[in-house]
Amino acid sequence: MTTPDVIVVGGGIGGLSAAFALTRQGLTVRVLERSAEFGEVGAGLQLAPNCTRILDDYGLLDEAKSLGVVPRAMVMRDAVDSTDLTKLDLVDLERRYGFPYMVIHRSDLHGLFLRACERAGVELVTDAKAVAYENTATGARVRLANGDEHEAGVVIAADGLHSVARKLLVDDEPVSSSYVAYRGTVPVAELVDRPIDLSEVVVYVGPRHHFVHYGLRGGEMLNQVAVFESPKALAGEDDWGTPDELDGSFSSACSAVREGIPLMWRDKWWRMYDRDPIMTWVKGRIALLGDAAHPPLQYMAQGAIMAIEDGWVLAEHVARQRNSEDTINWDAALTAYEAVRPEHCRRVLTTAREWGELWHLEGVAREQRNVLLRARDTHDYSYTDWIYGPTALFPGDEPPMYPIVSLHSAAETASEVVRPVLDLQVNN
Repeated sequence: MTTPDVIVVGGGIGGLSAAFALTRQGLTVRVLERSAEFGEVGAGLQLAPNCTRILDDYGLLDEAKSLGVVPRAMVMRDAVDSTDLTKLDLVDLERRYGFPYMVIHRSDLHGLFLRACERAGVELVTDAKAVAYENTATGARVRLANGDEHEAGVVIAADGLHSVARKLLVDDEPVSSSYVAYRGTVPVAELVDRPIDLSEVVVYVGPRHHFVHYGLRGGEMLNQVAVFESPKALAGEDDWGTPDELDGSFSSACSAVREGIPLMWRDKWWRMYDRDPIMTWVKGRIALLGDAAHPPLQYMAQGAIMAIEDGWVLAEHVARQRNSEDTINWDAALTAYEAVRPEHCRRVLTTAREWGELWHLEGVAREQRNVLLRARDTHDYSYTDWIYGPTALFPGDEPPMYPIVSLHSAAETASEVVRPVLDLQVNN
């Protein structure tokens, strides 16, 4: 094999999108995928404007839209009584940010990037499990489980939640949230007795659980996600997140949610882990990307998006560090990448944890949350401007965070009917 400019370890959405972005800068790129073939498991993904903007830049947005659904609204409802809490007008949201909010099957997005890489001439290698990384005098090296070694000027480690490369930078472990996700997709044609408005992305938030549904593949398929806190996990048991816990968690939810639970896949589930944020992603010519650097909890629907943003930002800095002799100052490019991405992703990781707590409140806190959410104006974008706007290339481009509102202010916002009840509950 010839020596490529860049090796990307990991053939998921983050790795393939980064490989494509770097190939667009004229670099030769090799992707090492541990599995026997390239593919993705899972179901739906939400792609906010900060991602569809990048897809448009790559010339891939129209293809993505043809594979997915562009909904008209995102609605949050209470999982106990099914009442509306707040809403995003996604048509107006597209006008504000210039690009759509869309939903797509994870395998369809992965396939889109795989085809783009094939067209661009990315070298795709399977059965290539990376077990060690090291810097060299001229770049970096990856050693595989079979003993083979691959060298390049730069190695991008997009090797996921259990990243081997991350151990070069920090000695940490994934953090369990004690929550578990069940997923399921079903053809809409089979839902004759359960009409669903596929123009909406809907999330029902409830005590220690939530439920999401939206359309996929042009509205031919319904995607559902059920997430709940596992009592077995809290008790320290190894066998946690099992189907009996799924049924028990949602037994008291509203009928709209309960009707969806039997349609979930019951032979597999996803325990929800993240990692504490780290601010150092680069060691020599080895750089982390995607979940290797910043695996989040799912509440902001930004996991895949952050990985795609990582590759786009890195490629943009590569373009800025190309000199008159057509060589790249990799040290400067990696320094610029590390100067901006860790802080943005730290914000997303910590906010995802906070939003998970907000979604799953119970008792008085749930009532306070509901009052505040119902008071929000549909076209108030103070909670999305920091995340859905253009991806920052430099630290100074990062917008300020959203305003923090205390739950205890709910009594001030509540109606004359609700306010005395909240005051009494809080005081007691």
